[in-house]
Formats: sequence, structure tokens, C-alpha cells
Amino acid sequence: MTTRTDDTPASHRLIEGREDLLSVFSGGEKPRENWRIGTEHEKFVYRCADHRAPSWDETGGIRDLLMGLTEFGWRPIEENRKVIALSGPDGTISLEPAGQFELSGAPLRDLHETCAEAGRHLEQCKTIGDRLGLGFLGLGMWPDKARADLPIMPKGRYDIMLRHMPRVGTLGLDMMLRTCTIQVNLDYSSEADMVKKFRVGLALQPVATALFANSPLTEGKPNGYKSFRSHIWEDTDPARTGMLPFVFEDGFGYERYCDYALDVPMYFVYRDGKYIDVAGESFRDFLEGKLPQLPGEKPRLSDFIDHLSTAFPEVRLKSFLEMRGADGGRWGKICALPALWVGLLYDPATLDAAWDRVKHWTIEEREALRHAVPRQALEAPIPGGGTMHDLAREVLDMASAGLTARAELNASGDNEGGFLDPLREVVMTGVTPADRLLDKYRNEWGGDVRHIYDELSF
Repeated sequence: MTTRTDDTPASHRLIEGREDLLSVFSGGEKPRENWRIGTEHEKFVYRCADHRAPSWDETGGIRDLLMGLTEFGWRPIEENRKVIALSGPDGTISLEPAGQFELSGAPLRDLHETCAEAGRHLEQCKTIGDRLGLGFLGLGMWPDKARADLPIMPKGRYDIMLRHMPRVGTLGLDMMLRTCTIQVNLDYSSEADMVKKFRVGLALQPVATALFANSPLTEGKPNGYKSFRSHIWEDTDPARTGMLPFVFEDGFGYERYCDYALDVPMYFVYRDGKYIDVAGESFRDFLEGKLPQLPGEKPRLSDFIDHLSTAFPEVRLKSFLEMRGADGGRWGKICALPALWVGLLYDPATLDAAWDRVKHWTIEEREALRHAVPRQALEAPIPGGGTMHDLAREVLDMASAGLTARAELNASGDNEGGFLDPLREVVMTGVTPADRLLDKYRNEWGGDVRHIYDELSF
């Protein structure tokens, strides 16, 4: 989840009107030549000796992992005098609530750069991890841990969320404590460009969920899903999750998303280095100085930016678009997720073709697909007939054409299309990461999930 790093004077100015809110979105507009790729990926950290999830403050735990990485030039970020993140040329390293380790990568020009960045990060983590006796798993959900087995990281916003989640859903704590994802952040040139990318990204997010499905085990047993992580979002908090039907309505744009964001209940306000619990309160009341916890005080621009990070739809708008549908995975999948979306959204002809493929779907059809995919993955039925396997093949061909059209070459003259190879294998075989994991569990491992640490660690 988002780590606060923006402490510029501009972020502290008071919001004087609606234009200030809309400026967060319009301020993200960039000409095509300045579009960048920001890749985020999370992984589980475990003790090699006993597979336990380490706490923040134990010897050789998460704090020591963070501090060990400073030898590679990372700079500590503290909250209440505790290191909870790192910043550096490759972006930000942050902690999810139970110590899931995340790189929020720097905005980079092409997929060659972003995949090299992921490789650097993983090598650095493995170097320090080997020294501390820590390993790393790339999955969508802890395969063997109960909630009670997991530590809590010392971040104020997480204390507030952990208290609030059980009030609004049954699986929110699982989302916070037991899941990992890969995401990509992408740019837009105008409001109209944002709208088309948002619509395509939202409609096709179930394709990413199916191709990256990698969370079929819970507490050592099959859970009945291919992507239980994706199912978790269906019962986390309906006020801030979902497929956002209004995105496909006439007139959608910055104004409509702003209204949605203002209607999302608040979690917190950050003041003087501390998070104030305002869970369930209205940002609209805050704009009028009527927030009960801060009577008479009106929000700063940074408060709205913070608030935007507490909405969790399948695609999220800030000053860029976030694609949020994929389970966590190993190294090749980290590169494949941005390749899929860059191929679809960054070439105008491919973006048009992708929109033509999905624009006739009804709201009910989109919702049905999103609901079916966590359990069925590639076998889920799609609007108009056929299965997700058929659609994934089409979408992958589109993404490949988009990457070819971009013609971003590395030193060897290769374009970015090779980063789709892990997804081509899924489409060719019809076997998702979850299917492979279940096969090993039922056959080679004899139902003993502990083998996952030997075979599927980074």
C-alpha cells in the first residue's frame, strides 16, 4: 500500500475548491513521448529455518532486512522513529501490513528498463536475505499461514484499517495480511485518453486475474479458487472496491471519478507524523470543515491524495492509472504484467482494437465475468460465448502487436514482446500458475504444502 513520501510545500496547501481536486487527475496528463511504466510487486518474506513470517523488530527480521538494503544506496523512511520504508533511484520499498515486501518501482521508459529494475531489486533482497536467513515467495496468497500466524508492521494507517475492516466485510483482514499482487502504473495524455484506457483496463482486468491466478491454497489446503486473492476483494469493503459501472457511462471523466472518491468513506488524516482515525467519516464533510475529529479544519491537497490511495477498485485513478487485478508471482510474471498492459494501452491502434472488443458488453456481463474468474480462471465463460481461454488468446495477440508497434529495442535489437512469453505459455497450455501449484500439491507433494518453500521461492 502507499507510503507517504511527498512532503513538498505544494502538497500542504489547502484545498480551496473543486478545481484543486480535479488538478490531481489533470496534472497527470503527459504527451505520449513522456509516458512511463511504474511496476509494483509484492512478495512474502519467511524464515528459512522454520518458514515463519518474521516480525518487524526481531533480530534478523523485517527491520534488519530494510536496514541491510541501505548498503545498496536505499535511504530509510521513518514513522515514529521506526524504519518502515526505503527510497532510492529504483523507487520505494515499502511494507504491507504483515510484512509483505513491496517494490514500487520508478517510472521508466520501457519494459527492458523495468524488468532490469525488478532483477536488481530481487538480487539485492536475496543478498541480504541469505545473510539473515530469510527467503521470499512469489504467490498471490500465503499458502499455509493463518491470520494469527502473522505479525503486524508498525504503520499507523494499518492500525486504523485493521480495526475498520471487520466492520465492512469478512475478508478484509485477509486482503491486508495474507495477499500479494503485481501492479503496473501507466500514464495518459488527456481526459479522453484516460477514459478509454480506464474502460479497457477495467473490462479486461479479469483477463489478468485469470492469466496470473496463483492463490489456490489457504492454510495448507485447496480453497476452491484459482485466485482466492481476487475473490477476497469481493468481500473486503463494497464502498471502495469493485468494477465501477459508472466508468462505462456517458460523460465519465475526472469529475465523475472525483465524485466517487469523495463518496468513499475515509480511513485517516495524517498530521504531525501521526495518523488520526477518522474511519467511516465523509471527505465531503472534511471539505466543509465538519470532520468531527478535526472541527473547523479543512483538508490539504495531500489529504485528498492520501484519500485516493484508500479506494481499491480493479483499476484506480490518481495522477496515473493503476492496473490491480493480478496475483503475485515469480520473476517472469513481474515483467509480464506490465508487458500485457503496456502492449494493450500504449499503442493507439491496439487500444482502439481492445475497446472495440469489449465496448458492447453490458454491466451485468462484466460483473459476471469478474465474479467467475477467481474460481474458474481460464475456464470462465465470457460475454458472447466461449471461455476466458479464448479471450486471453485474443488479448495476448493484441498486446503483442502493441509492443511490436512500440518498437522499443534493447541493445541486442529485441523488442519488448519477449516479456509476454510466460503468458504465452499459459495460453498455449491452458494451465495457470494455480493449476500447476494444485497439481504439485496433489501429486508430487502428497498434500504437504511445505514443499512450496523449496520449489517456488525466488
